[in-house]
Amino acid sequence: MSTLVLCESPALGMPAVEPRVIDPATPLASATDLGLTRGDGIFESVGVHHGRMHDLEPHLERLAQSARLMDMPAPDLDSWRKAVELAVAELLASLSHIPVTVLCKLVYTRGLEAASSTPPGAPLGFALAYEFPDPTGPRMAGTSAVTLTRGYPLGIGQEAPWLTVGAKTLSYSVNMAALRHAAKKGAEEVVFTTSDGYVLEAPRSTVLIRNGDTVTTPAIEGGLLHGTAQRSAFDAFEALGLKCEYRDITVEELAEAEAVWLTDSAFLLRPLHTLDGRHLAVDSHLTASAIGRMLADAQ
Repeated sequence: MSTLVLCESPALGMPAVEPRVIDPATPLASATDLGLTRGDGIFESVGVHHGRMHDLEPHLERLAQSARLMDMPAPDLDSWRKAVELAVAELLASLSHIPVTVLCKLVYTRGLEAASSTPPGAPLGFALAYEFPDPTGPRMAGTSAVTLTRGYPLGIGQEAPWLTVGAKTLSYSVNMAALRHAAKKGAEEVVFTTSDGYVLEAPRSTVLIRNGDTVTTPAIEGGLLHGTAQRSAFDAFEALGLKCEYRDITVEELAEAEAVWLTDSAFLLRPLHTLDGRHLAVDSHLTASAIGRMLADAQ
């Protein structure tokens, strides 16, 4: 079951119209919408765990950042906030139970191709809330991954801003192709690396490693999306007495880390038990404690 809310004022400067619930089967995108024909748009996925929304404001901030990087009209964050809250509330009210996890996907496209220059096409915006399969088992059992190169060096976003590194765009073909390649190699996930030997991120997650009492994630200046769940995970680890830091991580450090996790809005935190076919240690107690704190910190 899902709930679809049309955000009819997705961009600042558009006439104010309250978001409204519509039938999820309603056609929304024109055949000339640039989000459909070119992947020219952005998105976010907000997690709702045990009926409580998680990190909505950081997601909205990142939506605005992605719009800036994509030269899209600034999103009307108040309208988007209402759309997400309405979609989640309507879905939860329609269910006979409180799901373990719900995701609410925000989709924001540039608009119609035929009107994309003069005048600019009206952007399309909607929020889709749906029940996500129970992530409890994978959170504790962990997952497997392979390392794959992105094919560019660390910091390419500063040298080539047109690559829109750091924006969460609808252009996900490379990410999906990487996951299919991983599946052929018997793994569930991918950890992207740079051509000069540094760790980036996973297609749908941020990478964390632990050595001693320090948890580290790659510095976002290297060309990464700043993870929302990662920030929550850092808060949880710090509350548990660990130090947390952002810095560049080499592929060698990843392979030698005492623990590795992927963090995202749906699963919150998953340990890697296998990387490139090699078994990794899993700290089940620390993982469970961190997830417990992340869940407790939800709005």
